Amino acid sequence: MTYGQIAELLGDGYTPRTVGFCMHSSPEDTPWHRVLNAQGKTSTGRIVLPVDKQQRMLEQEGVVFDKNARCDLEKFLYIPKIRSQNASLYTKSTKRTTKGTNNS
Repeated sequence: MTYGQIAELLGDGYTPRTVGFCMHSSPEDTPWHRVLNAQGKTSTGRIVLPVDKQQRMLEQEGVVFDKNARCDLEKFLYIPKIRSQNASLYTKSTKRTTKGTNNS
């Protein structure tokens, strides 16, 4: 999943940055390494030592990264069971859109 997906699941008031902050303070048994940024990259390089720890953990689980340290979200993105027909996090698209949502 991405930080943005989790923020969308949590609802109003949550941002991808908020999710990242919460993940950083979460208990040891939280699978924090399975959360990536919207580009399919790890975002823990300045927080976790060694800097490639998250990528190595995901590679051990079968996630493949390219030479730019990105994984293909079209292939590896986890999409939870549908809760809402209009929620963008339930599509395979790597781009966040507002199409089909009511922003009024």
